[in-house]
Amino acid sequence: MRKFYCHRKLLSRKKHSGKYSWLFLPLAGFAGLIWFLIRVLPKPSRASYPCMKVAIPFASGFITWLLGVLTSGIAWEKMKRTKRKAKFHWAFVFALLAFLGILWTTTTGEKSAQAHFANAIHEPNKPMGEPKGIFPGRVVWIHNPDATNERCTNQKGDGWFLPKNNNQAVIDQMLSDGLRALTGKSTDQEAWDAIFRYHNVQRGKGNVGYTPGETIFIKINATSSWGGNFNSNDLSVVENQWYGIAETSPYLILALLRQLVNVVGVAQTDIYVGDPLKHIYKHCFDLWHAEFPHVHYMDHDYGPEKNREKIAYTPQPTIFYSDRGTVMMTGTWNDPHAGVPTENDRLCTLFESCEYLINVPTLKGHKRAGITMFAKNHFGSHARENAVHLHGGLVNPTENDPFRAGYGLYRVQVDLMGHQWLGLKNLVCLMDALYAGPEAVYKPTKWKLAPFHNDWVSSIFLSQDPVAIESVGYDFLRAEYTSDTPYSWVQMEGVDDYLHQAADSTQWPRGIQYDPENDGTPIGSLGVHEHWNNPIEKKYSRNLGTGNGIELVIVEGTFNSVKERSLPMPSAFHLYQGYPNPFNASTRIRYVLAEPGKVHLQIVNLLGQPICDLVDQELSPGSYEAVWNGATNQGPEASSGVYFCVMRAQGHSGNYHSSTRIVLVK
Repeated sequence: MRKFYCHRKLLSRKKHSGKYSWLFLPLAGFAGLIWFLIRVLPKPSRASYPCMKVAIPFASGFITWLLGVLTSGIAWEKMKRTKRKAKFHWAFVFALLAFLGILWTTTTGEKSAQAHFANAIHEPNKPMGEPKGIFPGRVVWIHNPDATNERCTNQKGDGWFLPKNNNQAVIDQMLSDGLRALTGKSTDQEAWDAIFRYHNVQRGKGNVGYTPGETIFIKINATSSWGGNFNSNDLSVVENQWYGIAETSPYLILALLRQLVNVVGVAQTDIYVGDPLKHIYKHCFDLWHAEFPHVHYMDHDYGPEKNREKIAYTPQPTIFYSDRGTVMMTGTWNDPHAGVPTENDRLCTLFESCEYLINVPTLKGHKRAGITMFAKNHFGSHARENAVHLHGGLVNPTENDPFRAGYGLYRVQVDLMGHQWLGLKNLVCLMDALYAGPEAVYKPTKWKLAPFHNDWVSSIFLSQDPVAIESVGYDFLRAEYTSDTPYSWVQMEGVDDYLHQAADSTQWPRGIQYDPENDGTPIGSLGVHEHWNNPIEKKYSRNLGTGNGIELVIVEGTFNSVKERSLPMPSAFHLYQGYPNPFNASTRIRYVLAEPGKVHLQIVNLLGQPICDLVDQELSPGSYEAVWNGATNQGPEASSGVYFCVMRAQGHSGNYHSSTRIVLVK
């Protein structure tokens, strides 16, 4: 009881401490101004230093605040004097000036400083942490609009999860392309062997590949399958708002099962699939079971009567939250600070017994966390009825007031990412973004961000760096769901605080040591975090050659001409990025035509001078591919360097012009 009282007392103090919060910006601004003057006056060039870029907004905000205080103070004194002299019209004017000064002080200066501080935190291409992977910090983004049906409405009877809205052959090829791009290998088998060997070295098992008999648990995100929902075609599900929620695609899981069984050689009986707090829908089970009947399909409630196996949990707590009960309480949906302290959880026994974990989340925004990917997907990995008790460790625990916004606060995601079973057993980071969404329990949306252009995201992401892939996902979500959309939770300040802390222990809150096993050994850097240069180019420090952070490798389209079913004709002209890029022997360049037209495709150098003509002819609507092997129109091969592929097309609806950057390395 005494411990409980102490925790409640601590929370009470936190609630009352807000009355002094107004002092933060003036004090921070004054400190920023002094620091700026001390550092920059002796050497003006220091104004460009990153620390000065953070200090300047606070200093300018302080000056704004000080001017507002002086203005309102002088006006208030003038008002009192004129009032005593019965000059009431002047008294009213000065009173109004005092009010405007106060308003200026409490809004403009504060918002300016906060906005600039957020921009400073999101400063591009400033990596932190230790990159992981065969190619450190590499994240592979595979995008192919042919994977999904552009005409899908995701309404009753036309859910995104139905076979008619997914091209399995294209999804299979996307995963294959991604594995090879991630590892630099030429075959899927070589790619998997490299992935297993890297992972086993990191875990201290030695440079060994997969050993027959080792078990693999595929943790999916089955958000909507609660409350006994079993069949997505049940009227109770179809006719309510939960129909068609964005969650892990059954077709990506089928592609993964095909890889593990047919390429790696894993026995079906050594594979487990499920989401511990949820059920497996009938349409998912039917799809997977038809091809892989001996895989273990795990379920929260159902057992042999539904051809499933019930999830079991460890008898004792196996994860210990590093706030040690000072932040997270058992809570309720509307009050995460009610109840008793949350200090630990029992986990699904599969996390302990499996040799490898493959966590497959869906790229989504989130009302309480801002974003949900790999770390947040483990909110469903414990033995409790729901994850309310973990919400206190997020940015916006109640969905209404982001009072835990900002940086340097305890974030429960770091414990989940650093846990020996949940994070360190994860073999490869595979993220589903075929039908990405704005919120955990919302339907997917078509994205306006290039290259999606009001189509489904139709993407998957792969990485061996758990921090890097969530950083990239955050940048994508941040660019799409802006403050101009109704889904702007991703814009809350501090959404990526957990990525800062997972990357670099110097970002941890004072008094917090992340040790989710409670064995006295704090976690180390889990990966590298940074932000891209801009949403158009999407370049990270390794792409730009300016740092040792993230490298985003882009695979546009599927280059094997797989046509399992007829797909809608393209709705526009489009030129895709060459693959591979950079390249040595040759690069393949895909382009599509929405209508008949004259197409001119050529390679030019940095001066805009033509190097090689690839295409110059009339073409029908459809998808095409050109190959450049470094040859030039003049005969000798082009030298190493940067080139551009330029496409010009003339159709009856107008002219199209686009270019992509290509790097030739010899």
